[in-house]
Amino acid sequence: MDWQIPAFTETLLRGKSHDYAVVIPVINEGERIRALLSRMHEIGISSIADIFIVDGGSSDGSLDETFLKSCDVTGLLIKTGPGRLSAQLRCAYAFCLSADYQGIVTIDGNNKDEPSPIHRFIEALEEGTDFVQASRFISGGMAENTPLSRYAAIRLIHAPLLSLFSGFRWTDTTQGFRAYSRALLEDPSVGAFRDVFNGYELLAYLSYRAPRLGFRCKELPTTRSYPKGEVPTKISSFRGNLQVLRVLFATISGCYNPTKAPRS
Repeated sequence: MDWQIPAFTETLLRGKSHDYAVVIPVINEGERIRALLSRMHEIGISSIADIFIVDGGSSDGSLDETFLKSCDVTGLLIKTGPGRLSAQLRCAYAFCLSADYQGIVTIDGNNKDEPSPIHRFIEALEEGTDFVQASRFISGGMAENTPLSRYAAIRLIHAPLLSLFSGFRWTDTTQGFRAYSRALLEDPSVGAFRDVFNGYELLAYLSYRAPRLGFRCKELPTTRSYPKGEVPTKISSFRGNLQVLRVLFATISGCYNPTKAPRS
């Protein structure tokens, strides 16, 4: 396959045990990623999926291999090529697909998401769903301490526009807790493995492209909690949010659609 994948290194800590993988993108998340992995270990996520960390170049010492092994992490991937979040995800997704995983759950490494719904995401993939999006805004979900500017941007701009142009009613479109089927990620009409996806483009693009191509999509309720007085995110308050909106408008106008991609 003609995939564009940034250079990365891989360190395997355990053998492949499951058909599904959990991918956690991080960069200098410190105690947040450690807290998340500890929570996942306590509730036994490694008994239903293999866990991979994909690091964008952390320098805080939070990804000590001894600690990762104690939390039953399967592997550590370190992106050495250019790019930010979407580049990290392309590395991890390509690795997991080459290792014959049938689906991938992604959860942010900043410990804002309650990880216990991961098993429901995998169940949805097993039942034939291609794209599962976490939502704090549907029945059963919970949003704690969400900054007002972030709440307004999602509810009044981002989710409504993606819903309108994708043809699927999304309620929570900027967070990275989601799951994809192998069929979705490999489809050439999707074209997920292209260098145009470098920052936050891939998240918005897949929310737009998957429904338009007829892939089966759904939302599941989750809890997303911001710590009081702190916003653990790599998106700055003004310039970062402006970039997210630029990506949104480029997405819904079809700028990221593959130019030549017959449906597989």
